[in-house]
Amino acid sequence: MSLAVVILGAGEGTRMKSDLPKVLHPLGGQPLVVHALDTARKLTDLPPVLVVGHGKEAVEDVVGDGVTTVEQAEQLGTGHAVLQAREALRGRADRVLVSYADMPLLRAETLGELVGRQRKNPGPITMLSLIQDNPRGFGRVVRNEHGGVAAIVEEAVATPEELAIRELNAGVYCFDGPWLWDHVDQIPLSLPKEEYYLTDLVGMAVDEGSKVEAVVSRDADELLGINNRVHLAEAERVLRQRINERWMRAGVTMVDPATTYVGPDVTLGRDTTLHPNTHLRGQTVVGEACVIGPNTVIEDSEIGDGCRVTASVVEEAVMEDGSDIGPFGHLRRGARLCEGAHVGNFGELKQSTLGPGAKMGHFSYLGDADVGSGANIGAGTITCNYDGESKHPTVIEEGAFIGSDTMLVAPVRVGKGAKTGAGAVVTRDVPPGALAYGVPARVRKKDEATDDDQV
Repeated sequence: MSLAVVILGAGEGTRMKSDLPKVLHPLGGQPLVVHALDTARKLTDLPPVLVVGHGKEAVEDVVGDGVTTVEQAEQLGTGHAVLQAREALRGRADRVLVSYADMPLLRAETLGELVGRQRKNPGPITMLSLIQDNPRGFGRVVRNEHGGVAAIVEEAVATPEELAIRELNAGVYCFDGPWLWDHVDQIPLSLPKEEYYLTDLVGMAVDEGSKVEAVVSRDADELLGINNRVHLAEAERVLRQRINERWMRAGVTMVDPATTYVGPDVTLGRDTTLHPNTHLRGQTVVGEACVIGPNTVIEDSEIGDGCRVTASVVEEAVMEDGSDIGPFGHLRRGARLCEGAHVGNFGELKQSTLGPGAKMGHFSYLGDADVGSGANIGAGTITCNYDGESKHPTVIEEGAFIGSDTMLVAPVRVGKGAKTGAGAVVTRDVPPGALAYGVPARVRKKDEATDDDQV
C-alpha cells in the first residue's frame, strides 16, 4: 500500500517582513522547506509533492531534483492548494499525507503514527490534534459520544463551550487517496476570505457517516508553525535543544547547551567536549575526545580524534588526530593539519598542509603551501603566493626551520633541514641543510662559512 506526501508551501509569508520566500528562511542552517522534505522522504519512496506559489523559481532552485512541484498561482486556501496536486497523484497512492513547509519540527515518528492509524481506519481521514491550554488560534476538535471526531470548529465562530475545548486541530491529515481526490473539488467556498479549507473535508466525511480519527500529540513544540521571525527563533531553540540532547545522550559533553549550536548534519564522537559559543555547521565531523571552543566556528570540516580547537574558525578543512589550533586561528578551504600538527594564535592556512608534528606558533600565513613533518614556522612567516594574476606553491621540506618574519616568495622550495634567518626574503630555492638570510636572501650551504650567491 503506497503513501504520497503533499507539502503545502505556496504562501507569501507577509508577516516575515522579507523579500525571501517564507519557506526558504533558514532553520538550523537549512531552509524550512528542506526540513519538511527530509521528513517526508523518511515516510515514502514516492517523491514528495510540493505546492509552490510565492517565490516559485527560488523555491524550485533550492529543492532541486527528487521533488515534484505543482503551482498554486492564486492562494485560495489549503483545500485549493491540495487540489493542485490531484493531477500529479491521482491513482498513484492509496493514502495521501498533507503537511506544511512551515512546520519544520514535525517528527517522522509522529507522522508515521498518523499514517499507521489511517491504514487501520475504515473511514477516509485521520488527523493530527494537539492538547494544550494555549489555543494559539487553532480550531477546536469536537468529539462524538464514541470518541470519534465529530467536527472542527474554528475559533472565530466557536461557542463558549467549544472555546473551552483543549484539543486543537493541527491541520495535518492523512487521507484515503481515492476519497480525497473525489471530494477535494467539492469543498465549499468559505467567507469572508473566499477560500477553500481542508477542514471542511472532515465535516463532509462525518456527514457521509464515515469515521474520522485523530492522533493526539502532547508536544506543542513539534507543531509550531512559522509565521514570523519570533516563531522562527522559537523553532531554532527547539531544534537546537533536540540536537544537543541527542548528542549529550550519546556521550558528548556540552558545558552550556544553551550557547552551543550543532547543525542537523554534524557528527560528533564520544567524550568530546563543546565549550560555550561553539558553532558546528554543515557536514562537519568531529572525532572522539576532542575539545572544541569556546568561541569557535567549524563548518564543513573533518576533525580527527583528540583534537583541540580554541576560539578559532575552521572552514572546509581537515584536522588529523591530535592536531590543534588557536586561539584566534583560521583554517580556510583546503587546509590540512596532519597528525600532531600545531597552529597557535593568529595563524592562518589556505590550501596548505602542515605535516605531522609541524608547528606554526603564531602570527603567520601559509597559502598554497606544503610543509613537511617536524618543520617549524617562526612568528610572522608569510608565503607570498599571489603575484596579482596567479597563485604559486611553496614547499617547506621535513625538519626545516623558518625564522621569524621570513617572506617566502613563491614559487619556492626550502629543502630538508634548511633554515632561514629572521627577516629573510627568500626568492629562490634553499638547498637541504642550507641557511638563507638577508634581503634578498643569500645562502650559506652546510659546512660553508659564507656564500654571496643570492637565493
